[in-house]
Amino acid sequence: MNPPHPSPPPAWDPGLFRASVATTLAGFVDEQGERLTDLGEDAARLVEAARRALSGGKRLRAAFCYWGFRSVLDQGYDEQHLVRAAAALEVLHASALVHDDYMDASDVRRGHPAAHRAFERQHREAGWGGDPEQYGAAAAILLGDLLLSWADELLRTCGFDHARVLDALGYLDTTRTEVITGQFLDVSVQARRASDVDAAMTVLRYKSAKYSVERPLHIGAALAGGGPDVLDALSDFGLPLGEAFQLRDDLLGVFGDPDVTGKPAGDDLVEGKRTVLVALALEHASPGDARHLDERLGTPLDGDDIAVLRGIIAASGAHARVETMIAELTARCLDVLDRAPVTETARDVLRDLAAAATQRAG
Repeated sequence: MNPPHPSPPPAWDPGLFRASVATTLAGFVDEQGERLTDLGEDAARLVEAARRALSGGKRLRAAFCYWGFRSVLDQGYDEQHLVRAAAALEVLHASALVHDDYMDASDVRRGHPAAHRAFERQHREAGWGGDPEQYGAAAAILLGDLLLSWADELLRTCGFDHARVLDALGYLDTTRTEVITGQFLDVSVQARRASDVDAAMTVLRYKSAKYSVERPLHIGAALAGGGPDVLDALSDFGLPLGEAFQLRDDLLGVFGDPDVTGKPAGDDLVEGKRTVLVALALEHASPGDARHLDERLGTPLDGDDIAVLRGIIAASGAHARVETMIAELTARCLDVLDRAPVTETARDVLRDLAAAATQRAG
């Protein structure tokens, strides 16, 4: 009697994957809530805020972790363990967003009040003593810290072999160091009102690009036992793709449709973000336009003000230059992918994920 053939790996269904990640995260938050029951109503509110922070989104970081794993190993693994590991990247992402929204004084995230604003509103509605804004800030910082801790816990308890998990945790450690330092570079650049393209690219790379694509791929590949050849190839694919992903995000932060992005129109301009897009505009605009753009960044702007600044950026050629950069970086990563030592299934899906990351409208 011939031994049974191993069952084929499940087909890739992005919607089903997102649902699986959402279910995993909901169960994990439930577990945390049960552990904190004895701490009372305040702890329960913190857990519910974490649940809100983990809801929604495209789950791209989880998807890149998942396909980093399947780039190396495409059968004979536990699907639930892999989804749990991949979901840890979404917890890390939620942590970064909670902190980022507070640092940028953002009011909205995915069409809902940002965490610090939601906590501030709770304080006001309850009529508590002290400063509601300070309470919102403190609560959001603690929520982001809690999510950062949970990301480690979720990956550490994903269920894979301890040695493989330890390797993956090493990449998670690197990811957290890079994204936190990148965030500090970002706030420092904004404080200096610096608009150097190279500096903006460095911020983009470490604040977002690496932790959005390259490091999730590494974490997944490490869990599967991937060697240096595949990890290097995933870097060569993932870093330019992550840069293209963030450049698209920068364009959406200025020109995106609020109904799609879930953020106010021109939000990056109001927040004064010194992105690659803005740095290019300041470099290539006329002196008068560059001065006006520089002076109005990070100030209160109405719809007409935003339209004027958008016009300056477009007329400078910065919008077109960023589109060209996105196209060139995407072509580079796809060329690497064609030659990368990954499974054929992963190659096909990673090509689709590259398109989803760089051609999105929100």
